[in-house]
Amino acid sequence: MTAMRVDHVSYAAEHDGLKATAQRLSAQIGVEPVDGGIHPRFGTRNIIFPLAHDRYVEVVEVLDHPASDKAAFGQAVRARSEAGGGWLGWVVNVDDLSEAEQRLGREAVDGYRHRPDGVELKWRQLGIKGLMSDPQLPYYIHWDDPAVHPSVGASTDVTISKLQIAGDPDRLRDWLGLPPEYTSSVIDFDFVAPHGTPGLLSVTFDTPNGQVTV
Repeated sequence: MTAMRVDHVSYAAEHDGLKATAQRLSAQIGVEPVDGGIHPRFGTRNIIFPLAHDRYVEVVEVLDHPASDKAAFGQAVRARSEAGGGWLGWVVNVDDLSEAEQRLGREAVDGYRHRPDGVELKWRQLGIKGLMSDPQLPYYIHWDDPAVHPSVGASTDVTISKLQIAGDPDRLRDWLGLPPEYTSSVIDFDFVAPHGTPGLLSVTFDTPNGQVTV
């Protein structure tokens, strides 16, 4: 089985925009935000919170750009922001996307963005349409160069300790190709309301001041 781990969580900007949303989140979790740049292919831009353990949070907003209407990720961000913003989804990092491509019957798409310092980040992602149709499901990502992963340079001990998800753990294991008995030993997954509206409900962070749930 290909190596897999939680990479990041995405939060769609609320009605007052990207920066104001990021500032509120910063105050809650005690991590300074970093301007992430623009995703030209998706018609979005983000602000990053680099965390410990090679993870991060992104706050993302849609741009007034034709790409945001065409790209699945742009559509997902727009829909979540128009509904008031909040947790959009979560993402798993894999070292090889080919197994997931074969199992899901679709090909990954290329993504890239330039950080404000000019460094280009490139990745491939898979499963945004799955997230849109069933928001409990993560999408997959594979970074071309782990040396510029958005968590690099994190100067904090804050990290993700729990994801609360409205959904069905069996559906999730099937999507990820995991055995029925699989459990995570690093991040706690709390599944609630299996018959309700699916999605990522909250994220709990371990901080120097104790646990914080957003």
